[in-house]
Amino acid sequence: MLKTGERIDQLYASDIQIIQSKDVFSFSLDAVLLADFARVPRRGRVVDLCAGNGAVGLFVSKKTEAEIIGIELQEKLADMAQRSVQLNHLEHQVVMHNLDVAETFSVVPHDSADMVVCNPPYFKHLPANKTNPNDYLAVARHEIHTNLADILTISAGLLKMNGKLAMVHRPDRFLDILDEMRRVNVMPKRCRFVYPKKDREANILLIEGIKHGKQDGFKVLPPLVVYDEDNQYLPEVRKMLYGS
Repeated sequence: MLKTGERIDQLYASDIQIIQSKDVFSFSLDAVLLADFARVPRRGRVVDLCAGNGAVGLFVSKKTEAEIIGIELQEKLADMAQRSVQLNHLEHQVVMHNLDVAETFSVVPHDSADMVVCNPPYFKHLPANKTNPNDYLAVARHEIHTNLADILTISAGLLKMNGKLAMVHRPDRFLDILDEMRRVNVMPKRCRFVYPKKDREANILLIEGIKHGKQDGFKVLPPLVVYDEDNQYLPEVRKMLYGS
């Protein structure tokens, strides 16, 4: 099951095991926050774009009976994700495809998804000498093979009328995200800012939109603070990671 340099980590709150590798990619708190934030339908179809090693799709599988389809460009990550699906005996619910997000419609029909979740590359593409020297991390974190506009266009194409998009991103892209969501008629509905500590600036943004939703009714949820003064997880985050 495991290959050289890999390990198995566990999200105890949902009893999900994930194959990880420090040399390729490991899921971060962002994936846990997104899975918790997403209002996943009980049934139907969920598409996980930029799925990485499958963490978000696997985490949300515990909240729904819906079919979950992961799309990941990098072959090694897609392979790790598929083996994690097997490790958790979720082959009946979750499937991974090693594809560029631009090819998503080759396996998922237009207007067929009840929800799209996405933990995309956050940073605009920079010259090669400014990106991560690890190619796997560079592709995961920088808009090298896709970008915000493309991801939102594809998400809108996947979603049914009134389908939901839930995405984790960075607060400094907030205005770009709002503009691009409205451009593709995915109306922003909820957002939440996440702060490492109570006296720090937000460093994570969680946002939800509804395809062809009404333009009013946007809500900013209460802030989420991750750590206390002693660098221990605060109760809400600890519950996401370890359960009650």
